[in-house]
Amino acid sequence: MFVCAHPAIDAATRAPLILQTVLGIDAARIALAFILPTATMSQRLVRAKARIRDVGIAFAVPEPEDMAPRLDAVLEAIYAAFGSGWDALDMTDDPDALTGEAIWLARLIVAQMPGEPEPMGLLALMLYCAARRPARRDADGHFVPLDRQDARLWNRDMVIEAEGLLARASQAGRFGRFQCEAAIQSVHIQRPVTGRLNLAALRTLYDLLVDRTGSLGSRIGRAVVIAEAGDPIQAWAELEALPRDRVAVHQPWWVARARVAELAGDAVGRAESLRRAIELTQDPAVRKFLLKQ
Repeated sequence: MFVCAHPAIDAATRAPLILQTVLGIDAARIALAFILPTATMSQRLVRAKARIRDVGIAFAVPEPEDMAPRLDAVLEAIYAAFGSGWDALDMTDDPDALTGEAIWLARLIVAQMPGEPEPMGLLALMLYCAARRPARRDADGHFVPLDRQDARLWNRDMVIEAEGLLARASQAGRFGRFQCEAAIQSVHIQRPVTGRLNLAALRTLYDLLVDRTGSLGSRIGRAVVIAEAGDPIQAWAELEALPRDRVAVHQPWWVARARVAELAGDAVGRAESLRRAIELTQDPAVRKFLLKQ
C-alpha cells in the first residue's frame, strides 16, 4: 500500500491505485467510491501504471522516515474500501470481507505508527460505523435509518474502543480529517444517551471537515445539519451550489435534497428528489425504505 502511494505518482490516483492493486477492487467500484465516471477512473489508473513504468519506480517498501508523507493516501484507500464493503453488505455472501479487512489494516497501521493520530481516527470512525451494523436492519430485513435505530443493538465494545481511540488521537494535538469524521460519529452515538442530537456540535465539526477536505460528502452532510438546525433555505442553496455533473448520479445528494426540501415545505422538490434517489439506489432494502417515503 505504501509502495502505491509513491510521491512520483499523481496524488489523486494513489488511493485508487492501492484499491485496485492491493485489494483487487475493480475500476467501476473505485469510481463509485470517488464519485467519478468509470472511464475517468480507468484512465487515471492506466496513466498511473504508465508513470510507474516510465519513471522506473521500484517495488520497494519505503523506509520508516518516508512513510508519513504517504500515509494520507493509504488511509484514504482503507476508508474507501470500508465504504465499498459497507454499501454492499446485502449484496455479497461475505459481508465482512472488505469492512473487516479495512478495520484489520487500520489496526495494523495504528500498531506500526503509534505516534500518528490519523490512523487512530480512521480506526475509530470505522468502529463507530461497524458497531451500528446489528441495528441497520430490523428482524424482517428492512432498512432502519440512524435516527430510528435501537441503540441497545449497537456493539458496546466497539463503541468503547472507538471512544478511547479518539481520545488518544486528540492527545497528539493534530486534528485531521479522520479524527473529525470520527468525532461526528461520536456525536451521533451520544444521542441515545442524552436524548437529543447536538446539532451545534455537528455544525462545528462539519465546518472543520469542509475546511479540511472540501469533499462532496462533507458539504452534503453540513447542508443537512444546517437544515435540521432550522435553516433549510440556506441548506438548499448549499446543495444546489455543488457541481451538478458530479452530484447528478450521487444518490446521497438526492436523499439529502429530499430531506432539505421536506424541512422547507417543498413537496414537489421532495418528490422529485426521492424519485431520483430511488432510481440510483442499488440496495433493495434502502430502495424499499425510500419508496415508502
